[in-house]
Amino acid sequence: MVAEAWPEEAIAARIHWVRGQKVMLAHDLAVLYGVPTFRLNEAVKRNMSRFPEDFMFALTKEEWANLTSQPAISRSWGGRRLPPFAFTEHGVLMLSSVLNSEQAIAVNIRIMRVFVRLNRLLQNDLELQLRVERLEGRQERTDTAVSELFEVVKHLLDHPTGDRLRIGYRGGDPL
Repeated sequence: MVAEAWPEEAIAARIHWVRGQKVMLAHDLAVLYGVPTFRLNEAVKRNMSRFPEDFMFALTKEEWANLTSQPAISRSWGGRRLPPFAFTEHGVLMLSSVLNSEQAIAVNIRIMRVFVRLNRLLQNDLELQLRVERLEGRQERTDTAVSELFEVVKHLLDHPTGDRLRIGYRGGDPL
């Protein structure tokens, strides 16, 4: 399938959260690039200096098990002997220099656009979350202030003061 034929939703569905980062797995990238997974892995291994830990890492067995328990991850009959590589946004970008083909470049452009869109969505979610937290803080302060006001009013109603000194004009004798 050509890069333009992949809808953004199909690409976004292949982005996972691992170790607090958005990543794409090697086999998903290989499908998008139209190359066998072992070829993608070979190209990466020949250029390991381009993929530091913050660009790419191998999933642990537990991380891989957690991902394969999700319905979006396919479990082929052959299975994998080792957990796959996970590529961060920067690692995916670096792949375009390792897989130097027209399709790899076109796919990378689409993937980067999806990452940018997801970053914007997450930024909006974060802003919304902060606004809600601020409103909740105001609500708590308002609730506290209203509660204190009711307590004072209740205290005044329960404990009326005796005769109070009246201040003001009583009406009557002019000076």
